[in-house]
Amino acid sequence: MAKTQFLIQGNICGERVRIARSIQTPPMKQEDLACKLQLMGMDMTPIIISRIETNKRHVCDAERHALSKALGVTMEWLCGEGDEIRLRRQQ
Repeated sequence: MAKTQFLIQGNICGERVRIARSIQTPPMKQEDLACKLQLMGMDMTPIIISRIETNKRHVCDAERHALSKALGVTMEWLCGEGDEIRLRRQQ
């Protein structure tokens, strides 16, 4: 049996993070998202967010969960499931 290697470049949520930031009213800057994530206990900087959005950095599950909460979108949408944006109600 031949070995199959799966090469994954970047991450599956980078583009969706950028889209979710842009649909906020007013649009959320990378700096604003980084601050919001830091308040949630995640060690994120605008540089890290930029690297995520340009697929130069992978996102772990805990970060993906925090990103979805900070952006007010579902994790499913953030991970590329479905085309319709379902914004969660901010608390």
